[in-house]
Amino acid sequence: MKRILLNIVATLALALLPTFTVATPAYAAAVCPADSSSRGQVFRGIGQAPGTCDDTGVKRAIHAAVVILSIVVGVAAVIMVILAGFKYITSGGESGRVANAKNTLIYALVGLAVAALAQFLVHFVLNQATHP
Repeated sequence: MKRILLNIVATLALALLPTFTVATPAYAAAVCPADSSSRGQVFRGIGQAPGTCDDTGVKRAIHAAVVILSIVVGVAAVIMVILAGFKYITSGGESGRVANAKNTLIYALVGLAVAALAQFLVHFVLNQATHP
């Protein structure tokens, strides 16, 4: 079961890897740059119209990636909680198997808490970076 779960996580990580590795550099600008400059090309590449340059395109992309990862982590946590419950029910009172089921549940909940804190941290950093 661990091998199957590891394969699922590895597959999802490899599927989402291009989302994070193909990033365009983001430039902060007080004034909208000319379209011919490298900054202007970056702003045009993230969907900003000339004269209305801001960072909403980059912020939107990062937010989408965080939401996708949160969904994946949430689904994995629910699966692990269900697996822990199944282990607990089928343990038959055997102390080693009960401890294993409890550890699985604890690790799933700790992983969910870490993922929630990571999402909070990403949103906090994005808000601090995008507001002067």
